[in-house]
Amino acid sequence: MFRSLIVAALVAAPAPALAQALTPDESAKIEKIVSDTLRDTGVPSASVAVVRDGRIVLAKAYGKQSETARTADSKAMYQIASISKQFTAAAILLLEDEGKLKLDDPVSKYVSGVTEGDRITIRQLLSHTSGLRDYWPQDYSFKAMATPVTPREIVRRWGSERLDFQPGAQWQYSNTGYVVAGMIVEKVSGQPLLAFLQQHVFVPLGIRAIDQDKAVGPGFPQGYKRYALGPVRVETPAAPGWLYAAGELAMSAEDLAKWDVARINRSLLPADDWQAQETEVKLNDGSGTGYGLGVDVGVRDGRPIVEHGGEAVGFLSENIVYPKDRAAIVVLTNAWFADAQSRIANGIAKVVLPAPAAAIPGDAEALTQARKVFDQLRGGTLDRALLTEDANFYFTPAAQADYRTSLTPLGEPTGFTQVGRARLRGGFVYRGFRVTYPDRTLSIATFALPGVGQPFEQFLVSPAQ
Repeated sequence: MFRSLIVAALVAAPAPALAQALTPDESAKIEKIVSDTLRDTGVPSASVAVVRDGRIVLAKAYGKQSETARTADSKAMYQIASISKQFTAAAILLLEDEGKLKLDDPVSKYVSGVTEGDRITIRQLLSHTSGLRDYWPQDYSFKAMATPVTPREIVRRWGSERLDFQPGAQWQYSNTGYVVAGMIVEKVSGQPLLAFLQQHVFVPLGIRAIDQDKAVGPGFPQGYKRYALGPVRVETPAAPGWLYAAGELAMSAEDLAKWDVARINRSLLPADDWQAQETEVKLNDGSGTGYGLGVDVGVRDGRPIVEHGGEAVGFLSENIVYPKDRAAIVVLTNAWFADAQSRIANGIAKVVLPAPAAAIPGDAEALTQARKVFDQLRGGTLDRALLTEDANFYFTPAAQADYRTSLTPLGEPTGFTQVGRARLRGGFVYRGFRVTYPDRTLSIATFALPGVGQPFEQFLVSPAQ
C-alpha cells in the first residue's frame, strides 16, 4: 500500500516500555481481575493487551496455555475466530478502493450457487443482513466439523438453502455470508484471502498472523472444554477449513492490538474505509442493526465502542475499541466455556478508562415535565410556573399561537423519549427529547436550572429525522 513505508518505519521504531503508562496500582488491579476470573471460571489462560492514548501499554499472558507449556507467553498465537471478520471486511474495502468491486454489487457477479445471489449485495454479506442460513450457530463442534471442508462445500450445503428472510429485511448473524465474502476476495484479487491480508494489512502493521487451522500443536495454546461444572478437558480441534473467512486467523493479543491502534489513528486504511466499517448498517425499513461491516458498533457506559467477540473450537475472545478515548482492550482465552473474556475486558475497562461523568439527577422528572409543557403548547395553554423568566419572555402570544397551530394538527404523539445523557452548559442542564408520530419526528432542546424538577430556561421544538 502507498502508506506501507511510513507504517513500516513506525513499526520499526523502538517501542516504549510496555508497562510505563500503567501505574503500579493499575497493574495490580489488572493482575487481580485476571487471576480472580481465571480461578472463578476455571478457564486455563488469558492473553491480554491494553491500548491507552493510542499506544500499547500492556501485553501479558496468564495461566496455562497448554498441557506442555511451562510459562504463559504473551507472543503465543490464540485463535481469534470471528474477530477475523473485520479483516475480511477490510479486504473487501481495499478492493473497492482499487476499483475492482463495489459494496453494493450483487453476489452473483462473483460467486455462483448462492440462493438469490442476484439480490444479495456484498454489503449485506458483511453486515449479516443477507438472509443466508448460518452454517455454525451451535456453541459446540457438530459432527460434520470432524471432516475437512472447503468454502465451496459450505456454500453448496448452506448457501444454497432457502433464505431465512429477504435480503435487508432482518439482521441475523451468518458465518455463511462471510465465507462467500472470502470467496469474493479471492476471485477478485487472484490471491488466497490470507495472502491478500498478509500483503496489505499484516506485514505493513508488523502483525504476525497465521491460519488458525495451523495454530495447533507444540508452541500453540490448546483449546479447552467443560461439560457443565465438570472437569476442564482438552478440546479436539475442528478439521481444517471450517472457519475460513468467518474466523480463520490466529495471532497474539499484542498483534491484534496493533490493528486496534491503526483503527484509532486512522492509519493504513483510508479514513473513509474505517468510517464505512464503523457505520451502522440499516435495514430496508430504516431500523438499526447495531452492526457495521465486520464489527459491532454502539455505545457502552456512555462511550462509543467498536467491538467484536470470537468463538473457535476451544477458544473465546473479546476485542473492544473506544475510539474517542483512544483506547482498546484485547482478551484472548483458550476455553469456550464461561465468560472470562468479557469479565476480564469489562474489568480492565474500569481500571484504564477515565471515570464516566457522573449522571445528572432528574431525568425522570424532566421527562415528565417536558411532556407536560409540550402538551400544554399543543393545547394552547401554558403553565408559566414551569418556565424561568427568560423562557416566559420567549413565549410571547405569537410564539404560543404558532406552537399551538403547528403542533395540534399532528395529533397525539406515539413516542416521547429523552435522547442521550443530560449535560451541563452555561450554568444550566441540557436535555434533548425526541417526539415521534407515525409520519414524522420532532426534537426538543431544553435547558433547565440544575436540580430535580426545576423550571425550563429553554424549550425549543423543531423538525428532525
